[in-house]
Amino acid sequence: MPEIAPVFPLNSVLFPGGVLPLRIFETRYIDMVSRCLRDGRGFVIALIDEGKETGGDATVCSTGTLVSITEWDTTSDGLLGITAQGQQKVAIGKRSIGADRLMTAAIEPLEAEALRDLPPEFIHLAELLEKILTGIGSPFNQLETVLDDSAWVAGRLTEVLPIPLQSKQMLLEMDDPLSRLHALHDQMLTLKIV
Repeated sequence: MPEIAPVFPLNSVLFPGGVLPLRIFETRYIDMVSRCLRDGRGFVIALIDEGKETGGDATVCSTGTLVSITEWDTTSDGLLGITAQGQQKVAIGKRSIGADRLMTAAIEPLEAEALRDLPPEFIHLAELLEKILTGIGSPFNQLETVLDDSAWVAGRLTEVLPIPLQSKQMLLEMDDPLSRLHALHDQMLTLKIV
């Protein structure tokens, strides 16, 4: 039977193993974070398919990432700040909107990807990623790095590079790390990033 989880629609794509700092200001999401922390549960981050991040009811793509909250505090502007860490890709099924306007959905875990060694022809991507993560600071520079794993390198690069959101979603939906890495590299060549 599918698990029911809260869904946080965003204009961001997060992969398992990645981190995403968020500033929470809408009541429905403050309440969601409070419940998740109290119950020791996560929530799903999903790319918005239609609609906006704030105010309305957005529709989301059918694949997202179940996250856990690893840090929380009050930001200097008085908002709730959290760091979400991707745990597992999930298929997002039947969705509903509660009286508090929070989206929940039936989710099914997708099979974890096997570790795949980074092919030698992509070592330059791991080196680029290491420089980027060091340069952008916390919380990204605090990640446990796995620069020899294709899935980890492709996931982190997809998260931080300026590629179109629909391309990032397409990469998330792929289930083979090496195919994802090749597709990402093609995107990077097209955008003249490498």
